[in-house]
Amino acid sequence: MKKIASVVTALVVAGGLAACSGSDGGSSDSSTITIGSIHPTSGALAGVGGLMDDGAKLAVADINAAGGIKALDGAKLKLSSGDSQGKAEVGQSEAQRLIGDGAVALVGTYQSDVTQNVAAVAERGRVPFVIDVAVDDKILDQGYKYSFRVQPDATSMGTSGAESLAKIGEDSGTPITSVAYLHIEGAFGDSVFKAFEKEAAKQGITAVKEITYPATNFSDATTQVREAAASNPDVIVATGYFPDGVLIAKAVSELKPDIRGLYGIANGAFDDGSFPQASGASGQEVLSANYHYDANSKRVGDIRTRFEKKYGKPMETASILSYQAVEVIAAGLEKSGSDDPEELREAISGIEIDDPLLAFGGPITFDERGQNKNATVIVMQIQDDAVEQVFPKDFATKDLVFPVGSNG
Repeated sequence: MKKIASVVTALVVAGGLAACSGSDGGSSDSSTITIGSIHPTSGALAGVGGLMDDGAKLAVADINAAGGIKALDGAKLKLSSGDSQGKAEVGQSEAQRLIGDGAVALVGTYQSDVTQNVAAVAERGRVPFVIDVAVDDKILDQGYKYSFRVQPDATSMGTSGAESLAKIGEDSGTPITSVAYLHIEGAFGDSVFKAFEKEAAKQGITAVKEITYPATNFSDATTQVREAAASNPDVIVATGYFPDGVLIAKAVSELKPDIRGLYGIANGAFDDGSFPQASGASGQEVLSANYHYDANSKRVGDIRTRFEKKYGKPMETASILSYQAVEVIAAGLEKSGSDDPEELREAISGIEIDDPLLAFGGPITFDERGQNKNATVIVMQIQDDAVEQVFPKDFATKDLVFPVGSNG
């Protein structure tokens, strides 16, 4: 039996409240299906969290403007937003609230620690949870049946990041044999580093120094970068969020260690469109191995253009992933013809979406853990104050510059 989350019963006033393109919610005379969106829309990560919530809103508006969920008689989607405040316990309570209010699926949350708590709530509530951004392997290693992740996991990102770095060194004729690795404390940084270290060893690269820093009250990276430079690495690698990524880039620029480059893996700053402006000259030629929207896709370009027009800010990769997560749920609703969470979960588990918004080969399809089988990283680089895709060549928008500064 189909479960309808909520029904809008207000009468249509002629010429007034007719359903219109661009609405975030449902029409006034049809059923609506509620999706819960949980992101840090206040606190230190409010910038990216707000963009992600807006990305989910735009997906809902686009789907509704295209006729809603056709398998459910054109039922419209409605997005209910929750603010995790960047805190795991708040994210958990928001997930409980949204499910209690009738959300048949959730998207979120940007931080691994928050996502772990929300995934546990989704499992207990038997409600599908499509993770837009959160990297830690442990989230899906719990044997959960209701959580699905579109982006690559920590092992994939750390492993692919090491493979790409080794290949970049080889192709440029400057083999990489050592790195110093800076990462934020907590599950996110730990998991990416461990995956990188394991694969790097296979590639002949030694992590000669691991340096961690706190997730809060971190206002100057000079000490950490100086410590990294003292180990005389070929490359400094960094994993963290936007604010700390900017500090690390500025510290590297100021201290000028004798390295071949600053290379992010799963770094929330180095391929963000606002990074060049935030870091200034410090950001030039910084490299970043990360998941990224496909800059060569016309569909992605159209979505990003309309997003910026509507919200007044560029649509970054995290926001694209929130958009994609809503599309996954919508595709599940179409496939199942039901908004019963159990039937929706079954549909998502066997789904195949052939036109992913991120730059990777193959469709979105989930393995038995709920991990997108085909998600992986590409390498970006800041060139002329813009984020360019540089590796592999299949996704490149500009030629790679390595070692940094080698273009004269």
